[in-house]
Amino acid sequence: MSEFEGIRPYNDAEVPGVLERLLSDQDLMRMLAGYRFPRLNRLLPGLARSVVQMALKREARGVKSVDDLQHRLEPYLDRLIERSTLTVTYSGLDNLRRDQAHLFIANHRDIVMDPAFVNYALYHAGHPTPRIAIGDNLLQRPFVADLMRLNKSFIVHRSLTGRREKLQAYQTMSAYISHSIAEGQSIWIAQAEGRAKDGLDETDSAIIKMFCMGRKSEPFAEVIRSLSMVPVSISYEWDPCDGMKARELEQRAREGSYSKEPGEDDRSIAMGLTGYKGRVHVAFGEPLTAEYGDAKLVAAAVDRQILGHYRLYPSNYLAFEQSEGLPAALADWRKEYAAADLAAEEQRFQARLQALPEAQRPFWLLQYANPVRSRLRVLAESAGE
Repeated sequence: MSEFEGIRPYNDAEVPGVLERLLSDQDLMRMLAGYRFPRLNRLLPGLARSVVQMALKREARGVKSVDDLQHRLEPYLDRLIERSTLTVTYSGLDNLRRDQAHLFIANHRDIVMDPAFVNYALYHAGHPTPRIAIGDNLLQRPFVADLMRLNKSFIVHRSLTGRREKLQAYQTMSAYISHSIAEGQSIWIAQAEGRAKDGLDETDSAIIKMFCMGRKSEPFAEVIRSLSMVPVSISYEWDPCDGMKARELEQRAREGSYSKEPGEDDRSIAMGLTGYKGRVHVAFGEPLTAEYGDAKLVAAAVDRQILGHYRLYPSNYLAFEQSEGLPAALADWRKEYAAADLAAEEQRFQARLQALPEAQRPFWLLQYANPVRSRLRVLAESAGE
């Protein structure tokens, strides 16, 4: 494991020391105090931090391993999900074997909640939770890196600029993923670098090639089968960060680039955690076992499952209708919803859209309309087979 020292999650023996370090981190205490006790934190910040620190020390008693930590966090995640969603549903869990590690390759909309919903489903179904790939761009503060690595995250080095350094990082990550699967530890990784801010979910074939680096002496199809790759599709009725994404897309279109503001990732994480998501569905696909000849064919197979299992909501249909009108194949979608529920969602849709500057509205609509376009493409491709 020494070759993975710079990217691996913390192990059980490291948990007590890391928790002690976190409980002494004043930046973390300050952030939590501001979130949990905003008024007290403004008036008496030292007292607010002390209250948070004492509460966390009490919660941390008896936590000696990663499993202990996840068991302790599970009720908090349950409450967070209950407060920020209308319903959460799952499908495809019967495709998974409890005695087999899987490489979950998923579409990506939210920094924290995508893998959290996958963890939630697996935990409650009695499956081990996976190790989670997370970009080092999100780990600028030491306490964030500690928190993520405590919760089974491993680091993807995206900030490297040198070609040789990037190649070495990809080789190490590829070896780590194969090593994890071989020792019975599942992996969660996004289908492409970064979140799909425009609602278009597409697997980057370079990710597939990365999985196979260092195993070139083995037949490609056998390497893919050995990873037990399972496409995972997550659908949010409402994205709490949709306004932030629309602003970024509009600026990119207007100026050709986008520069994040200080603390923007922190705000995005907080908004994604606590913001209203409406209905959420997580669909686990079937492991890829066919004789795939190259990475593009694997990426296409992943896309078919992710897009085919993606659950469309009124927000998606309404956005597509406003953009260009629905074809006959999807024209009856309103029949799936009670009239009162549909009226409430139409009102929410218009309120969220009208709250944005006019220049950003087309980019907001894209996020919700593009999954419908993807579904129509999948239907067309299936009809042509």
